[in-house]
Amino acid sequence: MEPRLTPFILAMVALVGILWGLNWPTVKFLLREVPPLSLRAAGFTGGALVLLCIVKLLGHRLRPEPGEARAIVIAGIFVVFGFNITTALGQTLTEASRAAIIAYTMPAITAVLASVFLKERLGWRRVLAVLIGMAGLGVLASVDFAALVAAPAGALFMLAAALSWSIGNVLVQARTWSLSPLALTLWFFVVSMVLAWPLALWLEPQGLARAPSAATWLVFGFHVAGPMATCYLLWAVLLRRLPATVAAISILTAPTVGVLSAAYLLGEPLGWQKIVALGLIVLSIGITLIARPKQPAVPDPA
Repeated sequence: MEPRLTPFILAMVALVGILWGLNWPTVKFLLREVPPLSLRAAGFTGGALVLLCIVKLLGHRLRPEPGEARAIVIAGIFVVFGFNITTALGQTLTEASRAAIIAYTMPAITAVLASVFLKERLGWRRVLAVLIGMAGLGVLASVDFAALVAAPAGALFMLAAALSWSIGNVLVQARTWSLSPLALTLWFFVVSMVLAWPLALWLEPQGLARAPSAATWLVFGFHVAGPMATCYLLWAVLLRRLPATVAAISILTAPTVGVLSAAYLLGEPLGWQKIVALGLIVLSIGITLIARPKQPAVPDPA
């Protein structure tokens, strides 16, 4: 029996894509006052606390099966910790809109890694998706190629983020987990929190020497309650109903919302190269999803 696409479900799908898209200019705004490692450590902590309350409220089991803890730690390092740390560092060095476009090469990268490590068939659609995604990056690089060559760190961090997310999702797909998607995501946040705080305290000892402004606190509250907690809660619910449709719509929506909202909210320039690059990346994602019906159990928090 095919799952029903009710207006309520479609509204939840749209909300996931919009919130994850808005998270790109949100993080860029927060980085104006909060250093990247401190921001991520605090975000992981806030997200973990909210998710813990939700997991307890819903009665999901939290204790993993024997021998599962190591796999949870490794997957969490890639799918949440590595992705979020590198995106935060990357956004200190490049525009939020450019960062979002580069990061969303991850579905194509995931398809390639899945073909190697999960023995999934790498058909012509996936190859085409990778080529189109690379073409999108080429168009984006053409905006100011000399500047990119002189200071490539921002773009490299975003590519590392895409690779980290892709590796993490392959690790998630490689086994059957005893926990629900929501409980599993909570553990990923806990792992990331435990790793992030020592790094933040060591490398950014003066990170919060001054109290953030009221606007920063409000935006941080949105960051934790929206993209971090609400999106993962909705995703956990939707995964059990129509995973393929959810993944397709939310992943396609997020980079578009990220680029357009960064232009509107942060005043970032929106030239034809970004529009063309965004179109190619979205096309690459769409082809990847068509070619790959099995979707990852844990999406990106951006």
